[in-house]
Amino acid sequence: MPGYTMNKQDFHNRLRRIEGQVRGLQRMIEEDQYCIDVLTQVASVTRALQGVAMGLLDEHVRHCVADAVKQGKREGDVKITEAIKAVERLVKT
Repeated sequence: MPGYTMNKQDFHNRLRRIEGQVRGLQRMIEEDQYCIDVLTQVASVTRALQGVAMGLLDEHVRHCVADAVKQGKREGDVKITEAIKAVERLVKT
């Protein structure tokens, strides 16, 4: 079971808001809005997605990784490595 199950609705709501922001970006482009204004909104969407990612990572570490560590060294090592790789993907530019 995913670690975020308890907060699933919160994540769903946040992603819906982000979806609305992305639609707003599309409208801005269609309406030929000023470049800097569009870029400001892109930065806002990016930060919102990063917030979702960090929340998911937090839940993963607190639930999935912690449970795996309790099960034993092998299971814990696998989940820790998985979490580290996820962080690397998040911070890779």
